[in-house]
Amino acid sequence: MFSIFKKEVSSYFNSLIAYIVIGVFLLLTGLMLWMYPNSNVLDYGYAEMTSFFDFCPYIFLLLIPAVTMRMFSEEFRTGTVELLFTKPISLWGIILGKYFATLFILVLAILPTLVYFVSIYLLGNPKGNIDSASVFGSYFGLILLAAAYAAIGIFTSTLSKNQVVAFILAAIISYFFYDGLGQLASIFRGSFQYYLNFLGLDFHYSSLGKGMLDSRNIVYLISFSGIFLVFTHLLLNKSRK
Repeated sequence: MFSIFKKEVSSYFNSLIAYIVIGVFLLLTGLMLWMYPNSNVLDYGYAEMTSFFDFCPYIFLLLIPAVTMRMFSEEFRTGTVELLFTKPISLWGIILGKYFATLFILVLAILPTLVYFVSIYLLGNPKGNIDSASVFGSYFGLILLAAAYAAIGIFTSTLSKNQVVAFILAAIISYFFYDGLGQLASIFRGSFQYYLNFLGLDFHYSSLGKGMLDSRNIVYLISFSGIFLVFTHLLLNKSRK
């Protein structure tokens, strides 16, 4: 697994993909939090990062599929997937190596934004006037959400040799599970509405953002990622027979 992880990380940084993803993410979040009139924290007047955490999932809807779209689709297009399967690495090792390489890039993109938290912490009146528990709960939720998007992206990259198709499918499926189910739930009432909301990623991401690390939300997000990785394993196992 580690050899696949190292190979994928190296390929990201030997191309422009990692730099573009990290750069675009930091540029957009920086502009949104510090510059844009309707969302910048200086005009808003409150020491909080709500707008940042509300905005990030939508940025990731495009950035994460851009990272994952080549994972297996490129291997199928070039025919190197057969060579990959002959290596002394288990199928799970291949999948997890590519998956954790993606997460590594995403965590590298998120880490510099801690500067935003430190800046707001210091600018608060009085200093430190920010709900740190809520912020770090949101960061934890954001990483788990990114992991869920990455699992979807890895899965869709096995569905087509065309990277653009893999990108579009990943973006659509990720959006459906993040916001689409919530929109669908608004049509209904009662317990059915609650359960539809519960199936959505936003429900659990928002709950973690309240600063309470409820194990149900953590287990759901991790299980969600696991399910799509299992789907990936099933498809790849079928394709190599």
